[in-house]
Amino acid sequence: MQRILALTIVAFLLALTSACTEEGGSPMKTVSHVDLESFMGDWYVIANIPTFIEKGAHNAVESYALNDDGSIATTFTFNQDAFDGPAKTYRPTGFVRDPSSNALWGMQFLWPFKADYRIVWLEPDYSITVIARAKRDYVWIMARQPRIADDKYAEILNFIGKLGYDTDQVEKVPQHWPE
Repeated sequence: MQRILALTIVAFLLALTSACTEEGGSPMKTVSHVDLESFMGDWYVIANIPTFIEKGAHNAVESYALNDDGSIATTFTFNQDAFDGPAKTYRPTGFVRDPSSNALWGMQFLWPFKADYRIVWLEPDYSITVIARAKRDYVWIMARQPRIADDKYAEILNFIGKLGYDTDQVEKVPQHWPE
């Protein structure tokens, strides 16, 4: 019951803020095109401005799978507060809002609310991505591997700052996986 209440609150707050006008400067551009099949699969969350359910997340992974109806089955997993902390799993559904680019989605944690989800950075080989929101309240740096090079991380932080985010709020997500 507590989990349902938390999801309801997150969905309501994200949907409420996604209806707001863009803040922090000019309209936020997405990447020009996302090949959805190439984007599917596992993404390690390298850093983020966390929502309240993500605070303390360790080994956070977001996984996407394309459904037959074009929606995106999403599974977000992590351990709470420690690498051996309780496992948490959330299963929102993504919906492409701009089929010409596939880079603007709505992410639905609870019907009928769809939170703003914008793919604003995507390496050509689909190895690193940045997901942002027009409100500039949350952001996620994700990669296909649990670590990225320090110089690439600095480049992405600089990019996020130019989008209008306060980069001091970005937190690295602890990742530790057997090699």
